[in-house]
Amino acid sequence: MNPITVLLAEDHTIVREGLRKMLELEGGFEIIGEAQDGRQAVAQAQKLQPDVVLMDIAMPLLNGLEALRQIIHVRPTAKVLMLSAHSDDAYVKNAVESGTSGFLLKQTSSHDVCRAIREIHAGKTCFTAAVAKRLNHHRLKSRSRGELHSKKDADILSSREMEVLQLIAEGKANKESAEVLHISVKTVEKHRQSLMDKLNIHDTAGLTRHAIATGIIESSVQVTIV
Repeated sequence: MNPITVLLAEDHTIVREGLRKMLELEGGFEIIGEAQDGRQAVAQAQKLQPDVVLMDIAMPLLNGLEALRQIIHVRPTAKVLMLSAHSDDAYVKNAVESGTSGFLLKQTSSHDVCRAIREIHAGKTCFTAAVAKRLNHHRLKSRSRGELHSKKDADILSSREMEVLQLIAEGKANKESAEVLHISVKTVEKHRQSLMDKLNIHDTAGLTRHAIATGIIESSVQVTIV
């Protein structure tokens, strides 16, 4: 059988090297690329066409959630397995709504990570037990109440606005954001004003709090025992 080709997207070099070594020792996998941030992940996923993208959520410049959304857009058949240091509802909800095939905590054993990659490559979904239980609970609760789902930020904001929002939350000035996105400062200012109007948030502190609350950036790394 041909090995499963994998793209690793993780901003911490030591973690990325550990994932590579783990998959190489397991066998049956071929690491065809590595990315240090979400923008690199999107570009490499489109260029290399991996079977599976193993991707962290908390990454600079473009977080894993928005990278996931863009990867699915440029390659609808992509299988993406998300990794996170914790399982806050905002992270899980956004990942599922954006099209992830699986969601694992970073405390997951190497055996379970390898199994998850094989399962999503075979067309299945794979979630950490605690995450799966919470997802089922929310689905049942919504059905029993007959709740209508409000539009999520991913529907309200454009992909570029999501990028600008993350850069604002990371403390970058308009000029810095323009350099990262390869657009003019004036265009950044337009996107900034647009997302403020859409979210009805009109200061940087409020945008930063919103980015943290919705899982666009992490306020801190927390370890969750499951």
